[in-house]
Amino acid sequence: MDYSYISHLYCPKCLQTYAKEAIHHLCDCGAPLLVEYDLDQLAKEWKPSDLERRKPDLWRYHELLPVQSEEHVTTMGEGMTPLLPMPNLGKQMDLPNLLMKDEGIIPTGAFKARGAAVGISKAKELGVAALAMPTNGNAGAAWSLYAARARISSTIVMPVDAPSITRNECALSGANLFLVNGLISDAGKMVAEAVQEHGLYDVSTLKEPYRIEGKKTMGLEIAEQLNWQLPDVILYPTGGGVGLIGIYKALQELQALGWLEGQNMPRLVAVQAEGCAPIVDAWKQGKTESVFWENSQTQAFGINVPKAIGDFLILHALYETDGCAIAVEEEAILEEQKQIAKLEGSFVCPEGAATFLAARRLREQNWIKQDENVVVLNTGAGIKYPDTAEVDVPVLEPGESLPLDSSFVK
Repeated sequence: MDYSYISHLYCPKCLQTYAKEAIHHLCDCGAPLLVEYDLDQLAKEWKPSDLERRKPDLWRYHELLPVQSEEHVTTMGEGMTPLLPMPNLGKQMDLPNLLMKDEGIIPTGAFKARGAAVGISKAKELGVAALAMPTNGNAGAAWSLYAARARISSTIVMPVDAPSITRNECALSGANLFLVNGLISDAGKMVAEAVQEHGLYDVSTLKEPYRIEGKKTMGLEIAEQLNWQLPDVILYPTGGGVGLIGIYKALQELQALGWLEGQNMPRLVAVQAEGCAPIVDAWKQGKTESVFWENSQTQAFGINVPKAIGDFLILHALYETDGCAIAVEEEAILEEQKQIAKLEGSFVCPEGAATFLAARRLREQNWIKQDENVVVLNTGAGIKYPDTAEVDVPVLEPGESLPLDSSFVK
């Protein structure tokens, strides 16, 4: 068997195809490119049982990933994150079959490590020496750290108010780090100019075809962890939307392989915050593309993306799975984060909290039924956002007694 069954790249808009051996970014028509595999041949040679003795990381699915030679794989053991029951929170929400796919324990502390691992590995295989990207924080941290491991130079541009921890990760990795007094869209313009002027490899969201292949392994893992039985609903925090697009692509590929025979697709939910909800507006109007969201601002910083280049792919996935897009109220996101920690012991990121809040709201609206199996994606560790949790802790002097009442010792 081949290490990878990659066939070619193609444009989902105009259907133009591109060779797998060369460096490509966007299609000539301006749309993102996707990776196609020889699924007919792979279906004859690859079975679920082949996974049983493989390492518990995302490279267990290497036949369905674009890196053609194992020698180019750059890894820190990423993947196969836990799919955890959330019984206490589920009881509170009236969702007894609530599960969390926890990406907070992955290398670099966020799901972005998946895209970086596969994207950097393929860049190494293609002979890339230097890359550049705009970021809201976590993606830049992941790509700069994986680039350091692969000995590839990186240039990272992020908004000045991006989380300080992600800034430190980039700086310590040796990246050429710059801050912009604006949004990720402003950072993107600067990167595009530098790419043109200096010939850097552009790894902006969906401007290279391989980040999505790393992100899609979340969908492959969910299916495998549920013994190839799909959930009814999957909720995903959506900014650039690569994770949601990737999960949809993964499940389509598993269907084509015959591993999900007779099953319906989960209803996919794109979760945004009220301060930045272009996908929600487009979905409500039945549109195929979104409009730039002016003056965007949200506590869930990772989904503060005013206009996603892959918006048409996000919306297509929602329409095709009878899913939906929902914006949650800003003031309730951090309260939801506290509830999750208090009830389940999980300190999730604000984007993950927004997604749990969306599940709560959709259950209240009966869009999600009580008996349905629901998977919520927490895309990062809460500790990467220390400034979002405000706590008031009493300070005692030496020798004082702890002011505990009976409620603390029950």
